[in-house]
Amino acid sequence: MEISRTKNTKRNIFWGVINKLITLVLPFLTRTVMIRTLGAEYLGLNSLFSSILQVLNLTELGFSSAIVYSMYRPIAENDKDSICALLNAFRKIYKIIGVAILAAGLSLLPFLPHLIHGSAPKDINIYYVYLVYLSNTAISYLLYAYKTALPNAFQRVDVISNITSITLGGMYILQIVILIGIKQYYPYIIILPICTVVNNIITSKYVDKNYPEFKCRGTLSSKQKNEIKEKVVGLFINRVCQTTRNSLDSICTSAFLGLTITAMYNNYFYVISALTGVFGVLTQAMTAGVGNSIVVESIDKNYNDLRKINFIYMLLSGWATICMIVLYQPFIKLAFGERYLFPFAVVIEFSIYFYILRMGDIRGLYSDAAGLWWENRYRAIAESVANIVLNIVLVQFWGVHGIIIATLISLFIINFILGSQIVFKYYFKNGKIREYFKGHGIYFTVTAAVASVTIWICNRINVGLVIGFFIKLGICCTVPTFLYILIYRNTKIYKDAVPWILGKYRLEKKLGFLLK
Repeated sequence: MEISRTKNTKRNIFWGVINKLITLVLPFLTRTVMIRTLGAEYLGLNSLFSSILQVLNLTELGFSSAIVYSMYRPIAENDKDSICALLNAFRKIYKIIGVAILAAGLSLLPFLPHLIHGSAPKDINIYYVYLVYLSNTAISYLLYAYKTALPNAFQRVDVISNITSITLGGMYILQIVILIGIKQYYPYIIILPICTVVNNIITSKYVDKNYPEFKCRGTLSSKQKNEIKEKVVGLFINRVCQTTRNSLDSICTSAFLGLTITAMYNNYFYVISALTGVFGVLTQAMTAGVGNSIVVESIDKNYNDLRKINFIYMLLSGWATICMIVLYQPFIKLAFGERYLFPFAVVIEFSIYFYILRMGDIRGLYSDAAGLWWENRYRAIAESVANIVLNIVLVQFWGVHGIIIATLISLFIINFILGSQIVFKYYFKNGKIREYFKGHGIYFTVTAAVASVTIWICNRINVGLVIGFFIKLGICCTVPTFLYILIYRNTKIYKDAVPWILGKYRLEKKLGFLLK
């Protein structure tokens, strides 16, 4: 089945960016309105329950990624029977998962008060709120969710992005109207499951119309089942790692430091999540294309692509990190007020957190596309255990700093270093891991130097908060770009990567200055 990887990637990126603009700006506005109309405790409650349900989502185990991965080869070979059998298995699995999440969620009801340090808002029944969040999560699996596998596997992530943009955009607008108009929390949360139902029904209708030849029929062979089981176990362990990194940080903050600090922490973490979402558009748009490339291209070609993509990606990541360091505090102050500011040390910690996350993204993209979840199982377990233990220990000494530092340690040493070794051991097998690490060392050093110059210039700006924010934003858009080009323009990786990426997406005329 002929698929244009470049065309689909461009389309997925474009609509993915539109989706992220909607699903990042509107939630941020919602958070801002909530904290100003209802208070930080309500926002902290949202963060806590969302984190708990992310833990419960581990029940999904990673079946969606395993099924989509398993579809790459049948799609390339136009094997419709195998695709239908995979879809049928996915439907059955998601029904079981939805029921399991509902049962596990209900079993946690007696323990909810113990996850809140201090007290919850007096006019809120935490059990009622939690049940709404739980029902929203269960519905997302029970109602047609399995059908998203088809557009994902066929590299039509843009379709999912567009549907999500419409449904979530409408939901956030309604929530903002409710918060401003009647200032009531219960109507605000009731909208969640309603929009989930609408989103899943629209997705189902699209799939039925555009992929009518694929129905839930047939069964998987024993070999297919065993392959999926192995991938799922590896995926589950990796998902445990991701959950302990993101969700349990919030749960530990709530349990040890209270809802207000949790809200402040999540205000800062929201910036990381927002930028991660934008960068995730790039990696998600490339995932199916890389999966197809691994099936049909040589390892040498894929390694060369990795080098070039990783260089461009780390340039963008470095620029975003510099913007975070400079603009974090003014942004939080403008959005939420000065009393919700952490010390500047937290800004540095969160910015490093973001950069280290990005260091592993492209390597992780090839690892996922190659299906190396089982090979990553021990690495993921080690990261999870280290992060949980360090969280509990370090929060006692350094408070919120300890929560972030715990994640930085486990993320860099176990996720990035060990995770990279696994990809080079089991897929690339070319002995070039030192070259890969050396490249990242250079990228980090250059970014630190460029950041120092940019921060020095921005610290000389002494005007009003709003005007100063936009002046510093302008400096962040120009100075790092100029310095990056000046430093890299004569290097081999720059000469390899920049013309390649511009030619691939036909951007030579628009961005030809990068080649001069």
